[in-house]
Amino acid sequence: MNSKKEKSRTIQRRDFIRKGALTLGALTILPNSVLFAKKAIYDARGSLVHPGSVTPGEKINMAFCGIGNRGGDILRTFMNTGMVNNVAMCDTDMGAPQTLENMNTYSKVPKFKDFRKMFDKMANDIDAVCIGTPDFSHFPITMLAMSLGKHVYVEKPLSRTFQESELMMDAAARYGVVTQMGNQGHSGANYFQFKSWVEHGIIKDVTKVVAHMNNPRRWHGWDTSITAFPKGQPVPDTLDWDTWLGTSQYHNYHKDFVNGQWRCWYDFGMGALGDWGAHILDSAHQFLDLGLPEEIDPIYLKGHNDFFYPQSTTLDFKFPARKGMPALTVTWQDGLDNQPVLPEGYGKLELDPNIPPPLNGGLDSGFKLNPGKIIYSKDLIFKGGSHSSTLSIIPPDKAKEMAGKLPEIPESPSDHFMNFLLAVKGNEKTRSPFEIAAPLSQVFCLGVIAQKLNVKLEFDRQRKKIVNHKLANQMLKGTPPRKDWEEFYKL
Repeated sequence: MNSKKEKSRTIQRRDFIRKGALTLGALTILPNSVLFAKKAIYDARGSLVHPGSVTPGEKINMAFCGIGNRGGDILRTFMNTGMVNNVAMCDTDMGAPQTLENMNTYSKVPKFKDFRKMFDKMANDIDAVCIGTPDFSHFPITMLAMSLGKHVYVEKPLSRTFQESELMMDAAARYGVVTQMGNQGHSGANYFQFKSWVEHGIIKDVTKVVAHMNNPRRWHGWDTSITAFPKGQPVPDTLDWDTWLGTSQYHNYHKDFVNGQWRCWYDFGMGALGDWGAHILDSAHQFLDLGLPEEIDPIYLKGHNDFFYPQSTTLDFKFPARKGMPALTVTWQDGLDNQPVLPEGYGKLELDPNIPPPLNGGLDSGFKLNPGKIIYSKDLIFKGGSHSSTLSIIPPDKAKEMAGKLPEIPESPSDHFMNFLLAVKGNEKTRSPFEIAAPLSQVFCLGVIAQKLNVKLEFDRQRKKIVNHKLANQMLKGTPPRKDWEEFYKL
């Protein structure tokens, strides 16, 4: 923002729009036939405050924050549904090579480098927002969008800190908007199978889950003895570096901070756990009612340092007994040399063909084990992959024995993107709304704190506090936001 006066006017305008959005939210007690009539809200002077909800026959006016790399993939997927109007595009590096395809395809769509300016100018034209930006930047965009009454689709993990996920979950409930975290497999076959097998007693008395991601990561091979962040480099002409940094503390620009490299650093990303945990552990977390752990223990950290993620990690998450289910340990393992012990009769783990390919390749490239999970219960052992990959019972002879006892699995009525759009129209409920996605992301936030500090954590599930380590407890909130970025924590 250019001046204190300009910032004050901008905040006042957002507050005015926000009040209109809350007025609309109060209508949710009405039937869908009334609620989803697109009734606009006007102020006393006749100016449009809020455009109203989306009727079943209308396209959804969507803004896209992040239009290159993964964000660009999501934009194209949403547009291919035929249910969306692309009304605004925002990217801090607008004009960089990774953004050109969508810029050229949608050349007449308004474009912005700063999401705040996009909302200030176009809030009245937007029904929903897709947020496909780096992990640390999800929070401010999502909070501002929800506070203005916009439905939000947010890539995983939901946020970089425990408190941010808490605030996002609370805001979603207060503002009454449709929310969906982008762990796409949560609308696929694995979701419906896991749900059905729990309900029919096939999956029961689970005491251990081993989740593994042993493919190459971007930071593998980096110098783990570093004592400082890399020296700054000239900022590309196309990049708004200050807006890219957002709420985070200031860093000089470096190429290893952008275009997916942000995932490597504690300050910006969530490492392998945040990247893949949401695709591997999502169904187990929801249908085994795990909630938050009471203990997080870094069993093995190879190449531990204060700046970027270890070369290999093993974390144990201890969950207490819940609703008739026994206490359970989730073990997370990543790293090329840190593969789990496989039970007898494991066989080969197939890769879900619907997994989006990583920017740097690396999946299914001759490595022994694809990303997945092993679930140990009292009577059965299950193996499963990532995303939509379904579970199998092992060993094979046990699978044959159980074949006639397995329930029929319902087919998914919609994929994850369509599920969100249909929920905006009132036809479905999202499968990964913030009340489900935020606690899952908070598990990963706790794991990352244990990784960074290399210390065992004791967590009070009721008070949501780390009780054995003062600094770790402070890290639930993370570092204070930069000046002029505090407002998003107050929405």
